[in-house]
Amino acid sequence: MAVDKAARMNLLYDFYGGLLTAKQRQAMEMHYQEDLSLGEMATALGISRQAVHDLLARSEAILEGYESALGLARKHACQRAALLSLRGHLCELAARAGGDAAQLEAALSIVEGLLSD
Repeated sequence: MAVDKAARMNLLYDFYGGLLTAKQRQAMEMHYQEDLSLGEMATALGISRQAVHDLLARSEAILEGYESALGLARKHACQRAALLSLRGHLCELAARAGGDAAQLEAALSIVEGLLSD
């Protein structure tokens, strides 16, 4: 399993996993979070390896469909990038301001709080 695909599926699952059925959620968690193989999942779920493959493929397609329609993960990534950029600018300004940096430090604290969520 490619690391990039696993990271993407975990991200999409974080945003849209609650919209999947219980069986789809279970399969996604087993495969992407517990790193179980299709064979291990088939045994645990009491279904064939092919059925596990189909279940995962359907679940992945559903998550990609939600992202295509809603774009929440993309928006989140853009907002995070903007906050990181803002943090960098605030750090530069605070370093230049010396002792008069109270407002900049307060703004930087807010940004740090948003980034830690």
